[in-house]
Amino acid sequence: MTASIARARRIAMACGITGLVLCAPAAALSPGRFFHAYLFAWVFWIGVPLGCLAILMIQHVTGGAWGLVIRRLLESGTRTIPVMGLLFLPLAFALPTIYLWARPEVVATDSLLQHKAAYLNIPFFLVRTAACFLILSLLVYVLNRWTRVQDETGDPRVSRNLQLLSAGGMLAFVLTMTFASVDWVMSLEPHWFSTIYPLLLMAGQVVSAFCFIIAAAVLLSRFEPLSKAIGPAHMHDLGKLLFTFVMVWAYFALSQFLIIWSANLPEEIPWYLRRLKGGWEWVGISIILIHFALPFGLLLVRRIKRSGKLLMRVAIVIFIMRLVDLYWMMAPGFEEGAMKGSWIDFAAALGMGGLWVFLFVSQLPRLPLLPQRDPYLAEALGHGHE
Repeated sequence: MTASIARARRIAMACGITGLVLCAPAAALSPGRFFHAYLFAWVFWIGVPLGCLAILMIQHVTGGAWGLVIRRLLESGTRTIPVMGLLFLPLAFALPTIYLWARPEVVATDSLLQHKAAYLNIPFFLVRTAACFLILSLLVYVLNRWTRVQDETGDPRVSRNLQLLSAGGMLAFVLTMTFASVDWVMSLEPHWFSTIYPLLLMAGQVVSAFCFIIAAAVLLSRFEPLSKAIGPAHMHDLGKLLFTFVMVWAYFALSQFLIIWSANLPEEIPWYLRRLKGGWEWVGISIILIHFALPFGLLLVRRIKRSGKLLMRVAIVIFIMRLVDLYWMMAPGFEEGAMKGSWIDFAAALGMGGLWVFLFVSQLPRLPLLPQRDPYLAEALGHGHE
């Protein structure tokens, strides 16, 4: 397995360097276009470790055999969050290029932005972002430290401590990500607002994380110790959870659309009007069909959920559509009119993705791929082949 991890790191780093090199001319010739692409890529890939953190805390609170066999993968994902916070720094120096509310000349002529200036201003934005990463990084540190202590000592009290921390951590996660969703994404179009938007983004993060972790678990199940640990019942559980969170995401997306469309208010409806014309409507239709309808049909089939290879293929399709969905949500806020798109956006996503996967794979060898002394480990391993 060591050789496979080393090969995966080389491939990931090659993808990261290739993407960044492709973006370099855009950064020099069109900084605005580059930073929009960088923000899109960063928001998508920070969503994967954030989703890992949410799933990890859900597993600590609820228990379940499905979570024990992927816990180390989730923890490896969470440990990339501090580095992803550092990758936000280029955006911190380009806020006026990205956001309308960060341009004094625009705010001076817009009464609504003046009204929102007490919240949407550069110093307060940076303080909120720093606080967000400080809270999340502290959660990541303590969760990973205690699970290491459990491996070393086998103290049964650690499981209870992890459960209590995760219960409070989930509340902290929802609060921080509510502010972060408004700041990083919704404020791209500062005249528009939606109270369900942060929940929609959080649901998408969990779906992205489940897709990635399922694919990683299937690939690693070819090697010990996961080859003997992960069974069809574990895959079945993961498939059902993926199905559940795809439905949660779809529920939030439909709820937002129905509420805004039926209200037909001039400060809300333009957000959807921009995304239902100029070519964007076809992207929206593809999201409905491939992100929702296709997984809905496939994940109802028991054989697919119990087969690692088949489930991985479904997860990869959903993961790609998560990228498309986020692009549909963000890109119309970058430019008015018909859909133009740009290879820069996806080169940035490739570069950022390569760097993140490199970080993720580098974290895997730090701890054994299975918890060593979790009191429920034997029961969880037995469940896999039921």
